[in-house]
Amino acid sequence: MADELTPETPEESEEPIKQRKNGLYPGVSDELAENMKSGWADTELRDLEPIAQAAETAARRAALSARFPGERLVIPAGNLKTRSNDTEYAFRASVEYAYLTGNQTEDGVLVLEPKGEGHDATIYLLPRSDRENGEFWLSGQGELWVGRRHSLTEAAKLYGVPASDVRELAAALREATGPVRVVRGHDAGIEAALTDKVTAERDEELRVFLSEARLVKDDFEIGELQKAVDSTVRGFEDVVRVLDKAQATSERYIEGTFFLRARVEGNDVGYGTIAAAGPHACTLHWVRNDGPVRAGDLLLLDAGVETHTYYTADVTRTLPVDGRFTDIQRKIYDAVYDAQEAGIAAVQPGAKYRDFHDAAQRVLAERLVEWGLVEGPVERVLELGLQRRWTLHGTGHMLGMDVHDCAAARVESYVDGTLEPGVVLTVEPGLYFQADDLTVPEEYRGIGVRIEDDILVTADGNRNLSAALPRRSDEVETWMASLTG
Repeated sequence: MADELTPETPEESEEPIKQRKNGLYPGVSDELAENMKSGWADTELRDLEPIAQAAETAARRAALSARFPGERLVIPAGNLKTRSNDTEYAFRASVEYAYLTGNQTEDGVLVLEPKGEGHDATIYLLPRSDRENGEFWLSGQGELWVGRRHSLTEAAKLYGVPASDVRELAAALREATGPVRVVRGHDAGIEAALTDKVTAERDEELRVFLSEARLVKDDFEIGELQKAVDSTVRGFEDVVRVLDKAQATSERYIEGTFFLRARVEGNDVGYGTIAAAGPHACTLHWVRNDGPVRAGDLLLLDAGVETHTYYTADVTRTLPVDGRFTDIQRKIYDAVYDAQEAGIAAVQPGAKYRDFHDAAQRVLAERLVEWGLVEGPVERVLELGLQRRWTLHGTGHMLGMDVHDCAAARVESYVDGTLEPGVVLTVEPGLYFQADDLTVPEEYRGIGVRIEDDILVTADGNRNLSAALPRRSDEVETWMASLTG
């Protein structure tokens, strides 16, 4: 990584140039500074078309405007976060901001100013780097260091919203009057400018509204989720093809293989990949991925590609590393499969959100009683939640721009709500027998199985977006054999 001359622009510093403590250049001569001001071609992009989701983001802003008439609404993208010293984490804009604008750049802020019965929307962004004062090559965030930004004129064309310089926004907000709401937790500077104008309760109402707005996906979102799932399917195929290399190395080979697909076809992984082999499969969120991959064990792979528009898949398959289930592995796997089948069948328009969870848990409880691992009857097991020693988690969640989407929605709108067409959720029952669980026979210990698919509620039932990945145990074996030869 190159060693830039200065982490600040000259105008941000009391000195003309703030040099890095151990930088190799002692300074910038007047002649060099003057030379860098000129001789640059005009790179303005003049034939830009609006982004693919421009109509959808406009409709979302209109719905937001209608919900909070007469109030100024401030939705920040967020800022870069330091990873260590002078390096930053890869930036991901806040979901609320990206959902309403389609823009993904750091420091952006969407402001809806009340006007008449509606609002005027403005997107505040960093403009192109200033070449006159040297910012573009002296600043650590100058365009010669981190890449070209869109001009404000270009941004307005792309996102269908007038664009202004974000560096002027905080001062304007400090002077603003009237009711204001802000989405908190993303931009401390913007929040500080509004500190005497907002309340936690009112801001939470804004966050809840934007979370619930995403409960039902529009056609664009469903298309993006299908893209994410299709890429994820290919990522799982990639992993199966290299299981021999994973056995020679570790779970990290699996993680890295899937990550390559995510970066080639999408923006990133939607969450930390769980590549859990052997007893690690019994740890629900095993993301260390540093353990061995052994023939005879199961691999629980929970992974999802995130598209360039931030929509993520969330799929899990539990695969025999050597391509064939043992008898006990198949017994446990088939129980989870049957539970998932019952859960998916319960995903219907008009059904209660909880129905798919209840249906899957009933099947798991029945098998645990049948196997003699817990004393029945099944109704007693379910009433007391005794199956949870081995099932542990809920059977699914909403899916979208967050892997656990719509998390701020009200309980009555989410887990106590009713399914309707356009809802996308996961169905993911599991059974996990810890390696040190003395309440189960030894042959069960260290086996963890989860099967997860992404399900769209349709007008007449549901559609499994991830149906291209086999689920039934015999189909899994056939599929793996076809990929490995």
